[in-house]
Amino acid sequence: MREQRHGRRVMMTPDERDTFLRDQRTCRVASVAEDGRPHVTPLWFVWDGSALWLYSITRSRRWAELAHDPRVAVVVDAGEEYGELRGVELTGTVQQVGEAPRTGLSYAGPPLDPGLDVAEKLFAEKYGFGEVMFHDGRHAWLRLAPEGLTSWDFRRLNGDFAR
Repeated sequence: MREQRHGRRVMMTPDERDTFLRDQRTCRVASVAEDGRPHVTPLWFVWDGSALWLYSITRSRRWAELAHDPRVAVVVDAGEEYGELRGVELTGTVQQVGEAPRTGLSYAGPPLDPGLDVAEKLFAEKYGFGEVMFHDGRHAWLRLAPEGLTSWDFRRLNGDFAR
């Protein structure tokens, strides 16, 4: 993964970044249409400490675009006032994991990514399903092991925005 070069003054530590990504509920996923137009959509996600797991509707424009071109940028951010802004941008290539759509029933495809069980447990707990993932037969998993990761937390500036 590429190391963050700019903005080190406001960069989150790895622990701060992991906590932030675990706590936030919505990310924004940027994909590219076949004609080159960008497309950004909100989506629920989980972070397992090394990969971002996106649970997307398989009949969505986002799914079709990422199947055609799996390059993606994802932003997770928070804050209202300038001095409160913080966030993480992750870039790379998504990979479909498991059957699409995901049913949780018997699966005859390639071996499932071992991280899928962890992602589904984290997702179920984070979004109020309890400890067991609910499968609606409309969604499937995309895994982003980021090639680039940039973070910022403007609260570190303590009101000093001139620098």
